[in-house]
Amino acid sequence: MHMPSPTACPPADASPLTQAGTAAARKARFWDRIARKYAADPIADMAGYEATLQRVQGLLSTEQDVLEIGCGTGTTALLLAPLTRRLLATDVSAGMIAIAQEKLAAHPIPQLSFALADADEPAFGQGAHDVALAFNVLHLVSDLDRALALAVQALRPGGLLISKTPCIAEMNPLIPHLALPLMRAIGKAPRVLCFNGDALQSAMTRQGMEVVSVERHGTRGKDIRVFIVARKPA
Repeated sequence: MHMPSPTACPPADASPLTQAGTAAARKARFWDRIARKYAADPIADMAGYEATLQRVQGLLSTEQDVLEIGCGTGTTALLLAPLTRRLLATDVSAGMIAIAQEKLAAHPIPQLSFALADADEPAFGQGAHDVALAFNVLHLVSDLDRALALAVQALRPGGLLISKTPCIAEMNPLIPHLALPLMRAIGKAPRVLCFNGDALQSAMTRQGMEVVSVERHGTRGKDIRVFIVARKPA
């Protein structure tokens, strides 16, 4: 069945982004501003987070070069890096990366490095990684198909894309169509894409990926964060 392409939730303003770097700069400014608060906030569903960590750990090995797209303040990268040969964790926000570097300095892990990079731009190298991780970031990109295409390009043949993504279209319609635009208007929320789990799977298959597994790990109420493992053809 054909799934509709993801669309942006109603924006707080109708001004188009006319330059390629403008979206990245806007994303970076928002996350730079809230980086310290973000780092201090507790994980809302710790049991669900730990279930995801355990699942991902079972997919990693010390023979793999791993890329994380949208690593935030590096919490997950620090936990997963010892299970890899090398983990390059990236984020569009210099503020987030600075906090991640502080954590790494306090607890050095030789396999782990952090770098600035935008998920919407080709910054990951072609065929350089065995696994790409994308946790809580695919709904924040400017163009889902482009971001997925770049992630696929970064993978070696047979490589895995492992993602966990909030599907905004599965929320109460008042949230994406009223609450989020109002929060954006006062600078309390970023621009997000509205899609459901089926549309996200469809976007992955459009990029030639084979969807291997679709799961939900949440333990509190309705879980809108779909966990997907997809494979690049060998």
